[in-house]
Amino acid sequence: MASSDIELKPKPHVDGHNVIRPHSRDDAALVRLGKKPVLKRNFGFLTILGFSCTVLVTWEGSLTTFLVGLQNGGPSGIVYGYLVVWAGTLSVFAVLSELVSMAPTSGGQYHWVSMLAPPSWRRFFGYTTGWLCITGWQATAASTTLLSGNMIKGVILLCHPDYAAHMQNWHGVLLSWALVLSSFAVNAVIGSILAKFEGIVLILHLLGFFAILLPLVLLGEHAQTADVFDTFVNNGGWSTQGLSFCVGITGSVFAFLGGDAAMHMAEEIKDAPVVVPRSLFAGLMLNGCLGFGMVVACLFSMGDLDAALAENPIYPYMAIFHHAVGSRAGAAAMASLVVVLAFSALTGSMASASRIFWAFSRDRGTPGWRVWREVNRRTGIPFNSVLLTSCISVLLSLINIGDTNAFNGLTSISISGLYGSYLFAAALLLYSRLSGHIQEPYDDNSLTNTMGKTLTWGPWRIRGPLGVANNVFSCVYLVYVFFFSFWPAQVDITPANFNWAVLPFTVVILFSLLYYALWARRTYMGPIIEF
Repeated sequence: MASSDIELKPKPHVDGHNVIRPHSRDDAALVRLGKKPVLKRNFGFLTILGFSCTVLVTWEGSLTTFLVGLQNGGPSGIVYGYLVVWAGTLSVFAVLSELVSMAPTSGGQYHWVSMLAPPSWRRFFGYTTGWLCITGWQATAASTTLLSGNMIKGVILLCHPDYAAHMQNWHGVLLSWALVLSSFAVNAVIGSILAKFEGIVLILHLLGFFAILLPLVLLGEHAQTADVFDTFVNNGGWSTQGLSFCVGITGSVFAFLGGDAAMHMAEEIKDAPVVVPRSLFAGLMLNGCLGFGMVVACLFSMGDLDAALAENPIYPYMAIFHHAVGSRAGAAAMASLVVVLAFSALTGSMASASRIFWAFSRDRGTPGWRVWREVNRRTGIPFNSVLLTSCISVLLSLINIGDTNAFNGLTSISISGLYGSYLFAAALLLYSRLSGHIQEPYDDNSLTNTMGKTLTWGPWRIRGPLGVANNVFSCVYLVYVFFFSFWPAQVDITPANFNWAVLPFTVVILFSLLYYALWARRTYMGPIIEF
């Protein structure tokens, strides 16, 4: 990895009769990509690190998706699957860090695909990637909404076991709506505090880990080593244990989902070409270590899984807390901390989802783009896009009324949408680096790293054969995850356990292609030059 000696200075950029005068080095870097600086840069390294960690919430996410891996893979499948996903995610985000260092824009994947693709495919590939990314992030925000609302139901059930007789699906929906409203307030109404909010939550994220881990380790009864590291389960009825492992790995994938959140905040980060890659890797290493520790501690403290499921069928990890500490009040306090951190993830997910939608609208890729591209001049927040993202989360949460398996479907849509967009970007970067299309950075104040312009490396990259090898591995891993994201949990498929993610995912893609054929091909020209 290396840093460039080139330093962008805030020189005026002249394009015809238009002159853009950047006020800082960050503005100068954005102007070279053809974009006007309109968002406020409120994030530094520590605050965006907090943002990255609290959107990932890996140790918290590992608890909430615990059941997925236990059904397919078992305790050992969870442990080894977690390590595979951690390694794969590090590889993928090394590639994405190279890309965000080249072009730090809120558009992220679709901008990178547009600048890397062969000329005849740039518009279509960029457009498709934009919709994949939007689909993945809107589903991520909605699934986090449902997750948080249902976790509150789980805490109520933990404190009042008789609630099981009165529990209804719509209770979780109403609770999730309240959380969406609160998240909307943080993002849009008082958006200036978002950076400070995420910095504070980072502290809670770290302290909360020990507040939950220590009671599990010190107070709970512990299983044997073989029960955790040498016990595989195939409750899905798959033909081999290896196939069951592959199906169950999606739980760990979801725990690491959302790592590109900081990338879509790039236009609000100081020194983004360097700070974003550093915060991504710091966050992945920190969250990866915390998540692995929490997974192992829970597996050793799990006790009788059937008893845990009977006590709390919504989230069995809460029953594990109860089993470990022997107190409903203590377990409720531990579970409530996870709920608070899940709300912080919802706030960050909504911010990132709204930024990618705003950026794609800025480039005229969405219906009604004139409305969604607007930025509030006072706050520097794309208010309309934040409002739309909140409304989509509210609407998608309604499917939980009819079927509690809706969360699993939204999870699969999140994974397939985001990992599909990663795959486009990673494959095209591999093509460009092997063909020698990317040059060393230079500072002549000309446009670079946008559609139809010269490609130059950013200040953060992996050089030589190691960079190529990592790029190849990332593509293989992305294909693997994308393929299994649509698989059901069991061989014997019923309407209740079928992975319905393929239906809404296909509908969204078909709608985007139809919109492109009828309208967008005349308005969407790729990342536009704004001056």
